[in-house]
Amino acid sequence: MIQKVVSRDGFTCGVTKDGELVCWGPKSNGLGLSDKGEGFEVLASKRNSVCGVSKESGQLQCFGDETEFGEVPNRVRFISLSASADHYCSIREDDHGVACWGRNVNSSSSAPNTSGFVAISSSDSTTCGIRELDLVLDCWRVHDFTKPDYSPPLELCSPGVCSPRGNCGDGWFAFNVSILKESELTSLCSFHDLNICLRCGVDCLEGYFPSSGCNPNADRVCTPCSLCQNSSCYGVCKIPAEKSRKHEQREVRRLVIIIGCSVLGFLVMLNSVEADPDHVPQTGLLLSAVSLGETKIFRLSELKDTTHWFKEFNELGRGSFGFVYKAVLSDGVQVADTARRWVNGFWFMSTCRTVRSMIISMETFLRLKIMLQAARGLDYLHNEVDPPVFHTDVKMSNILLDGEMCARIADFGLVSSSERDSSKSDREGDVYDFGVLLLEMLSDPPGVVEWAVPLIRKGKAAAIIDRNIGLPRNVEPLLKLAELAELAVRENPNERPNMRNLLSFLDLIVKTGLTF
Repeated sequence: MIQKVVSRDGFTCGVTKDGELVCWGPKSNGLGLSDKGEGFEVLASKRNSVCGVSKESGQLQCFGDETEFGEVPNRVRFISLSASADHYCSIREDDHGVACWGRNVNSSSSAPNTSGFVAISSSDSTTCGIRELDLVLDCWRVHDFTKPDYSPPLELCSPGVCSPRGNCGDGWFAFNVSILKESELTSLCSFHDLNICLRCGVDCLEGYFPSSGCNPNADRVCTPCSLCQNSSCYGVCKIPAEKSRKHEQREVRRLVIIIGCSVLGFLVMLNSVEADPDHVPQTGLLLSAVSLGETKIFRLSELKDTTHWFKEFNELGRGSFGFVYKAVLSDGVQVADTARRWVNGFWFMSTCRTVRSMIISMETFLRLKIMLQAARGLDYLHNEVDPPVFHTDVKMSNILLDGEMCARIADFGLVSSSERDSSKSDREGDVYDFGVLLLEMLSDPPGVVEWAVPLIRKGKAAAIIDRNIGLPRNVEPLLKLAELAELAVRENPNERPNMRNLLSFLDLIVKTGLTF
């Protein structure tokens, strides 16, 4: 029985049941094969050569015309292999990155380095791979820096062929999407009794560190080095010892400053109250929580207790207004407290907002859900409140999430009516800013308005969609979202829809078109 068969004009090669590499055909003698009893995991061939990955050592071995494969990478273990007329490409075993070699291969024009790959295939000058991060197809040129003049389909790709579930063995994990409980993903090995055995990764690509190891049901997880916070990843991320010590010292100093400022503010407040017994406490320093419609105001000591004296581990973020801390109230509700900078001699606590964390990279459905909820919040402020409230600072960092991943609009009350003109320009400005949010949801690069809007107006909205997020099977609604965002960021404010219309359009797109 012959397995792993590859064929070119004049020869065909395969691996026997005993692991021997055999070739036949009129040009097979030119490959220079002798007794090749070593088993091969995978084969690939070019016009006058054939290469294979050894099953035992993981090393590459090539036979035939040396000008076709040139200097073969050595002392590196590989797990997959593809070939074209001028180059070979293979997936490394350790970090699942891709290496290419051969004639006219530009060593600087490598595969995308934001994700490893689980499968690859090559044409004459282009290689495509299925990213392990999200199973989306990505393509790149091997011979130069130019991008392919086409975009691969925006859909999930299977990393292999399903087979009856069994033990994949050491160094492998079982891929099966049934754990996602998505009935629509029938093409990706979704049945409980089937799986695809894939190689475990050990290391991560440059700029990432392994935050969890491989297990029988999942590969290792790679995390950006920008999130490295302790000595366990300093070595992998090449953080100098001196810099790591400075980082730790800076964190300690910051914690001391936070606690010190909190204590000082608390003491100033107590002294002020004791000096003037008839003084009416300012908002945020009340002796008990009072309800103002949907808003609750708490005394400083309550917020101190719920944030453990504003400890750093409860810090969610910081900005021009001060620090944002996570707090758990006595009834179990999670809120965020904005500890503002000094105002009139007091450390003022802004109104609490029910949140969990700020928006980070996430799947399309969740992003869209958050945008829809944010639109409802802005529509409420614009059209349901009397007088209307205009945010004037709509951005990702001002959209917070609760424990159910529901969006909450934050910081709209930090600028008083005397400090701003709640005019028509504020209303239109909120619409523009929300349009920018929609573009940022669809695409990742900075300066998104300047480069994305011209593409949308040319009918090329698909080119702006971020391939680093999970994509729906039908991307037409995402293209409609791009067109909606383009309306919201029109230069002429009179051409922009209002928030009520934006909400209606967004709600319609979600209800009628988005299928995952």
